[in-house]
Amino acid sequence: MYSNTGYLFDTDIETEDSDHPLTVLSSGIYRLSHQPVMPTLRPKGRKDYQLLYIFSGKAFFCFHDSFDENTEVLAGHMVLYRPGESQEYRYYAKDNPEVCWIHFSGCQAAEMLDKIGFLKSHTLFCGVSIHYRELFRRIILELQLKRPCFEELLRFYLGQLFTEIHRSQLEFSAEKYRNQKEMEATVHFFNESFTRAISIEDYAKDHHMSISWFIRSFKQYMGMTPMQYITSIRINKARELLRNTNCSVQEISNLVGYENPLYFSRIFRKQTGFSPSRYRKEG
Repeated sequence: MYSNTGYLFDTDIETEDSDHPLTVLSSGIYRLSHQPVMPTLRPKGRKDYQLLYIFSGKAFFCFHDSFDENTEVLAGHMVLYRPGESQEYRYYAKDNPEVCWIHFSGCQAAEMLDKIGFLKSHTLFCGVSIHYRELFRRIILELQLKRPCFEELLRFYLGQLFTEIHRSQLEFSAEKYRNQKEMEATVHFFNESFTRAISIEDYAKDHHMSISWFIRSFKQYMGMTPMQYITSIRINKARELLRNTNCSVQEISNLVGYENPLYFSRIFRKQTGFSPSRYRKEG
């Protein structure tokens, strides 16, 4: 598991700060690869707020005030837990999740969170954006280095993150909401069907979308074209099979949707920098 974390007090201390508008306590980025599952269970929650951003893959959350206690949250979503709120969620390596998180407190935190869209919801869709992840990375670095004025910069970066989230919500019109649902259904279909031949043109036609609109909307939603996304699913699955099974390269090629193992090897090398056989040895 890849982990990059920073702490205000050099360790994970939860606290409630009512003296400052915002105080960043800790932040991190997790990328799960080898560990099969990473569960988190805090029945009594924490004293501070926690905001998570699903940058890639997906995660599963149990919201105890919801009828659905096993909510699948896809990439591009922010998830909020308030102080004292029971926390239960899981990441699975097979989903290749990368999650950014931050713990914070402050006398203005509740008002700011309500304003940007968390008034009645645990989750907000903000899109898959490297810009969000970069803000988390800057916060982590300031917590690690603790250079002069770092606490002021932490408040600035967190405020900037809130502003970016607020902007994303204001930009979602009713039409964009419908588009979001269509793209979510597409992502689900690709994840369920990547082992078969998928025609982007046929998929768009079957769902009454023009091919140009579909590709443009999907790229806006996921940050990549539909075929790039399908390729990423296939290559990530191939990595998992190379690490955890004794299947031959030809068998893995077929299992992830490539009939031609030579073409599969070429795509795998392009995506990872290694041939499948070398990746297996290096792993």
